[in-house]
Amino acid sequence: MAELLVVRAGALTTVQDRGRPGYAHLGVPRSGALDTAAYALANRLVGNPPGAAALETTLDGVSLRARAAAVVAVTGAPCPVRVCGRPVAWGAPVRLPAGAELEVGRAESGLRGYVAVRGGLAVPPVLGSRSTDLLSGLGPPVLSAGTALPVGPAGPGPVPAADAYGLPAAPSELLLPLRLGPREDWFTAASLAGLWRSAFRVSPRSNRIGLRTEGGPALVRARAGELPSEGMVLGAVQVPPDGLPVVFLADHPVTGGYPVVGVVPAGPALDAAAQARPGMTVRFVRAR
Repeated sequence: MAELLVVRAGALTTVQDRGRPGYAHLGVPRSGALDTAAYALANRLVGNPPGAAALETTLDGVSLRARAAAVVAVTGAPCPVRVCGRPVAWGAPVRLPAGAELEVGRAESGLRGYVAVRGGLAVPPVLGSRSTDLLSGLGPPVLSAGTALPVGPAGPGPVPAADAYGLPAAPSELLLPLRLGPREDWFTAASLAGLWRSAFRVSPRSNRIGLRTEGGPALVRARAGELPSEGMVLGAVQVPPDGLPVVFLADHPVTGGYPVVGVVPAGPALDAAAQARPGMTVRFVRAR
């Protein structure tokens, strides 16, 4: 079987696919690629089926050596891409000769990149998914130098990069549409009214579990006490005791006891949240 050898693992590189939905009743998060559009594009560019496993990088990319000839594509956060030291295209299929080294560099904007290889990464699936789940520990471990990644059989030929530039650029601020509920009644009316006028920042403590905010006004509770644990969904905006919203991302816990003020619907806004760097301005707007 063909393999990619990890030469440089980067700050945080994981294997991701479309996740493992349907296991929340067992305490297993969905997981999967955070920027779903960029992940899907990477697979299209190399002719993979939609759910093929790929790599998700964080900020400073990854370096891989092809032990057999391969076709790869890099999408997500724009970055320099080189093969054996020579620049090649970002957002397009690239051929790697056997023994060649692929260098995915530091993101020029945004945060997370995606590296797909024709045939997909054939690491063993767990509960139907090859995704690394940082919260539960399911799936393959976070990549480290020396890891050998098996590559599956090649599918149909690569497709042109015609839609690569249809991906939106990283925004200067993150606008998150919010549908209030189910626990907005736990917060004062004045606090909720102020939420729409307030600016927060992405906290450096953000990760694949959740986008944490800082720098904005704390939401004020209208009632005391604590909730029993209840189910959490992707995009749920939970408010811990410090009053600063946390937006749950792919590796979020399936239950939680802090009140959920609202939910950011899955789609482009959560894809944009995957690319939001610490310090970026975050604003909540009413979902239509």
